[in-house]
Amino acid sequence: MRARRWLVGAALGATWGLLSGAAAWATSPVPLGDTYVTDTADVLDASDEQRANARLAEAFDQTGSDLYVVFVDEFTDPADRIAWANQTADLNGLGESQYLLAVSTEGRQYFISALDGGPLSDAQVGRIEEEILPELRNSDWLGAVEAAADRLESEHGAGGRTAAIVVGSVVGMAGIAGASFGVVKMRRGKRARQEAQQQLAHLEQTSGLALVAADDAVKTSEQELEFARAQFGDAAVAEFATALDGARAQLMEAFSLRQQLDDEVSDTDAQRREWLGRIIELCGAADAALDAQAGAFAELRDIERDAPAALEAARERLATADDGSIAAELVRLGSTYAADEMLAVAGHDEQASGLLAFARERTAAAERAIGAGRSGEAAVAIREAETAAAQADQLRQAVASHGEAIAAVEQRCAELIADLEGDVAAARGMTDTSGGITAAALATEQQLASARADLDGAARRPSRALQTLEAANAHIDGVLQAARDEQRARQLLGARLTQADDDVRQAEHYIASRRGAVGAVARTRVSEARAALAQARSVQGADARAALNEAQRAIRLAAEALTSAQLDVSGYDGYDGLGGRGTVSSGDLGSDLAAVLGGILGSGRGGYGGSGGSWGGGAWGGGSRSGSRSSGSRRSSSGGSRRSSSRSGGGSRRSSGGGRF
Repeated sequence: MRARRWLVGAALGATWGLLSGAAAWATSPVPLGDTYVTDTADVLDASDEQRANARLAEAFDQTGSDLYVVFVDEFTDPADRIAWANQTADLNGLGESQYLLAVSTEGRQYFISALDGGPLSDAQVGRIEEEILPELRNSDWLGAVEAAADRLESEHGAGGRTAAIVVGSVVGMAGIAGASFGVVKMRRGKRARQEAQQQLAHLEQTSGLALVAADDAVKTSEQELEFARAQFGDAAVAEFATALDGARAQLMEAFSLRQQLDDEVSDTDAQRREWLGRIIELCGAADAALDAQAGAFAELRDIERDAPAALEAARERLATADDGSIAAELVRLGSTYAADEMLAVAGHDEQASGLLAFARERTAAAERAIGAGRSGEAAVAIREAETAAAQADQLRQAVASHGEAIAAVEQRCAELIADLEGDVAAARGMTDTSGGITAAALATEQQLASARADLDGAARRPSRALQTLEAANAHIDGVLQAARDEQRARQLLGARLTQADDDVRQAEHYIASRRGAVGAVARTRVSEARAALAQARSVQGADARAALNEAQRAIRLAAEALTSAQLDVSGYDGYDGLGGRGTVSSGDLGSDLAAVLGGILGSGRGGYGGSGGSWGGGAWGGGSRSGSRSSGSRRSSSGGSRRSSSRSGGGSRRSSGGGRF
């Protein structure tokens, strides 16, 4: 059993655990598994547990420190959070660079166990505990793990230490150990080099396969082109021939790059990566272009197999597109709306007429070719007729859709007009000391009149009206919302100022009565809280919302100050370095410690003045304490192991910190 330092804070924690009683499942110190998270309380689902383990593994990679996390319902045997966490850490042989966060989800307590002499100081571990407190209070268990990992990385970065990993004893060289950030860099560098080589090998394989596939596609397409030319004529294969020429050029460039990679000249990894990627890109582009042409000629062959049936289908599609609706709809829309509302469909009737005429001519040509037994020529004519008819039909649908879209805009305008009329009425009924609400109401009425003018008459402009109405709506909504926010802020402000004043005073009183233990963080926060409260009072007449924000900020800062002060007090070792002060009986320990905390008697920071003597009724020797902290032992396993198998004597664990949440 290793020696530990137990303070008044630890004793109070144990007493609280006894008084609170058992709830849910009481859990003794547990063995840790192969992962970072042990969740006997079952508060994480499988996905969250996986994310938590991955985040903690990432933190190890970044810092060289392990952070293990245990969630249990209740601490028991022992019930004190500090004893429970430290016993669990010892049970599992955790070393100096390994930390254990123990959380009682039902008992609402937590603590981080750490050995003295580790890479993080006690204050840094305490800051990790502070960081996760909001998440624990919200029962955001995954968030607490992630916040702890973030702060662990931050504290390692800010600690000014040169060691990220402790290198353990080596077989045959016992006693040789050191810490070196270089170990981390070497391991990361090796991993990066391995990943780079794996990526290059993958690119080599992929580019080789792409070259073979593209070369085969070009050769096959050359044969397909000649067959298509004989079957459908030169005009029909012109695009195919152009695509094939482009594919040949891309393939030649790819083979040239491959030759550069294979020649006797040494290439850098960056060059190889660039050229291999370019080969894959060129081959992919060539293959895609040829595939598109192959698909087009497959369609032609399908048409040729049953040209009469294909011709009949083309005529049916032509009849659908040529229903005369385009011209009629454009006349109707043009008589109602201004020319700028019709720009999207202007000229659609002339374009559709030309396409339909071309489609009729090609169907006639196809019919003649079928009669003459020229099936390939017929297939080309049928496909051209189908394409023209399809484009004409798209224009017909576009004109119809445009009319529907204009009608939808007019409907939206009507809705906005009704909404804005209500906003103007609401604005007229509000108290307006600055004149801003009245001005917004007048501007809105003017914009309403302008929009109504665009929605009436024989040259309507619904799109312009909609823009006007949307701008008016955004402006008056902002003005009204600001007025409502100001009104609500004034309703809340009085109560928030009272709360802020009370919270700030409570934090100040707590810090003043324990100033011997409270550090700079809590004092800074309470000073900021007092300043925020003063600012809130100074602007409450002119800007209630700003005053409310400052009051709420004062409340938050006061809470942070109180929390930080409580952590300082719970982790305060007021008797480290105390000199003799005469003989003080054990019954006076509580009153003397209260005096130290209150700054009346000297704390460990300045030493207890006076000469020899001893603390009566206990194991406290006269003069200053010796050996209050030892350096702790190194991990007994090699530096590559995540968890040391055991820990030699000489180190002590934290005996204060954490608390309730």
